[in-house]
Amino acid sequence: MRSNPVKAKLARGEHAFGAMFFEFFSPGIPQIAKNAGAEFILFDMEHAGSDVGLMKQMFALCRGLDLVPMVRVPTTQYHFVARMLDLGALGIMVPMVESKQQAEAIVSYTRYPPSGVRGAAFGVAQDDYQGGDVNEKIAAIHERTFVICQIETAKGLKNIEAIAAVEGVDCIWLGHFDLTNFMGIPAQFSHPKYLAAVKKIVATARKYKRAAGFMAADEKWAREYLDHGFDIIATGLDSGLLQAAMANLIGGMRDKVAAGKRVATKGR
Repeated sequence: MRSNPVKAKLARGEHAFGAMFFEFFSPGIPQIAKNAGAEFILFDMEHAGSDVGLMKQMFALCRGLDLVPMVRVPTTQYHFVARMLDLGALGIMVPMVESKQQAEAIVSYTRYPPSGVRGAAFGVAQDDYQGGDVNEKIAAIHERTFVICQIETAKGLKNIEAIAAVEGVDCIWLGHFDLTNFMGIPAQFSHPKYLAAVKKIVATARKYKRAAGFMAADEKWAREYLDHGFDIIATGLDSGLLQAAMANLIGGMRDKVAAGKRVATKGR
C-alpha cells in the first residue's frame, strides 16, 4: 500500500510544499503540479464545484507520481470524511473546527474500530484494489492518514489547545480569510489581533507537535508565513496564479506596443 511521505516529513520536523486546487481538475493537473515541485495536492470541495466522482478521478491520477492527494471536505460529517478516504485521499482537511469534540469526531471517522467508527471497505480505491491482510492494511491506513483541522473562527481559536491536543490530529491549518471575518477585521492581515492569532496557532502546533499549515496566494505570502513558522504550505488559488501570469504576459505585450508607438511618434 502507498505510504504518505508528506506526513513522514512533517513528523521529522521538515517542511512540505504543494498546491491547492479550486478550479482546475483536468487529467494533466497532478503531473503538472509534480513537475512544478509539488509534494502534495489539496483538492477543494468546500468552495469549488467538485463532486465525489471527480475527486475519485483526481486521487487516482496522483498514483505513481509520488504525489500525495488530499482533500478539503465541505463540512464536519462522517460521510464526507470516510468516503474521501475510501476513494483514495491520503489526507483530509476539515473546515471550521471549533471544539475538542469536533476534532475527536473527525479523527474517529478516519480510524477503524476500536480506535474509531469508520466503516470497512477493502480491495477498493484506497488500497489500490489489492488483496492482503486486513489487519496490516488497517495499521498502514492509520499510519498514513493525515488529519488537518482548520482554525478559522474566533471560537476555534479560543479552543485551539483542546483541538490540537486530540490524538490523531496531525495539522492545525490557518484559515486566514474566514478567521479575520469572524474576528470582525475582514482581510486585515496586518491587524495586531490577527497577527497575535497567527502566533498563537504556530505556538500551539509546536507545543503539541503538530504541523502548522497555510495556503499562500503568492511568493510574498509564502515567504512571510514560512517566517511565521508554518511547516506545510500550499500554493493557491490556482485560478489566481493563472490570472496573475496571464496579466503579467499581456501587460508586458501592451507595454512593448505602447513603447514602440512612443518611439515612432518621436521619430516624426
